[in-house]
Amino acid sequence: MGESPRQAGETQSRWAWVERAVWTERMLAALETGVKGGRWFSLMDKVYALQNLAAAWEKVRTRKGSGVDGQTARDFEARKEMELTRLSEELRNGTYEPRPVKRVHIPKPGSQETRPLGIPAIRDRVVQAALRNVLTPIFERKFAPHSYGFRPGRGSKDALRRVQGLLDQGYTWVVDADLQKYFDTIPHEGLMKEIEVEVADGRVLDLLRLYLKQGVMEGLETWVPDEGTPQGAVISPLLANIYLHPVDVEMASSGQEMVRYADDVIVLCRTEAEAVAALSRLRERVESRGLTLHPTKTRVVDALQPGGFDYLGYHFERGMRWPREKSLKKLRDSIREKTSRTNGNSLSTIIADVNRTLRGWFEYFKHSHPTTFPNVDKWVRMRLRSILRRRMGKPGRGRGSDHQRWPNAFFRSEGLFTMTEARAALCRP
Repeated sequence: MGESPRQAGETQSRWAWVERAVWTERMLAALETGVKGGRWFSLMDKVYALQNLAAAWEKVRTRKGSGVDGQTARDFEARKEMELTRLSEELRNGTYEPRPVKRVHIPKPGSQETRPLGIPAIRDRVVQAALRNVLTPIFERKFAPHSYGFRPGRGSKDALRRVQGLLDQGYTWVVDADLQKYFDTIPHEGLMKEIEVEVADGRVLDLLRLYLKQGVMEGLETWVPDEGTPQGAVISPLLANIYLHPVDVEMASSGQEMVRYADDVIVLCRTEAEAVAALSRLRERVESRGLTLHPTKTRVVDALQPGGFDYLGYHFERGMRWPREKSLKKLRDSIREKTSRTNGNSLSTIIADVNRTLRGWFEYFKHSHPTTFPNVDKWVRMRLRSILRRRMGKPGRGRGSDHQRWPNAFFRSEGLFTMTEARAALCRP
């Protein structure tokens, strides 16, 4: 017997985010009830279907950067039909080979360290997105509720709400865990075993192995990784979640209140003893997966005491939260780029550009302690006064009499977004 209309409607609602070029009503029903044999066969034809590849292209077309072949998104778009048809044929007949990933190093915000980023060729991003369209619902069905990173309908704000909720309930002893170089150290065979629990299509498994063994071009040298999945690859966040899922399950089954956003992990406990035991359990589970907790960055902290902990851009301490210093630095760096004293644009143009950054930053950090915002507003106005001062032929930063010449009300009349006022508006009944 098929699903009743009500059951079918509930299924459609629950899986509204899936790529309908792949997931038919029959396949969605199988997600709910389980497939024969407990594993998914015959998936490769869904990957190389032209409709799926076209949908995948729409999802990756706005991502910047070209791969080792130099092809840009604009180049691909100009020959889209031919490129997608060729990819479909190569995947169908088994001749598809991913090109090496171009490795670049990008600075970590607020740090002197860099993060290795792998930039796949455009065509490989399309195939990975098509593969992700097929695989994500299969694994999403079983992922843990406390996992928030790179999942449909979930995000960092959801994770932060759960953290704050647990703190409010008295879970104030925190295991602040750092998985050392997680994406670069995922064991390939262990990852494939986790995937094979759900997927039995040999061609899909072979395609995943191709990506794990994809060459990496760094400068003029090319090498093949023995472990890890490159940050920057479309498929990597899903693979990272798949590999950590057993840790999620084991920690939850032991009653631990864990919050995970990709490789950002914290465990919240009621007492110091519970937190110490949770750290020991987490270290054991992580090491059993062939991973490592950072020896100095992983710690147990009392969130009610000075020092606190950072999570997803926020700093939590003594029952309050505000942007971590790196988040503030990232904002200041962005505003500096837009408010050079030699900026030749009109003040209204500059303010419109600055407002886009301020509004986005405020939307994420609006739940910070209210003392956060006046200093940010003051600093932004100083940057704008410095521009106006320069245009009057005066050196240095906006200061002294500049506050009378261009008072706060002046910038309000020019449309400058003010965080202090936006925060006050949120608190009005």
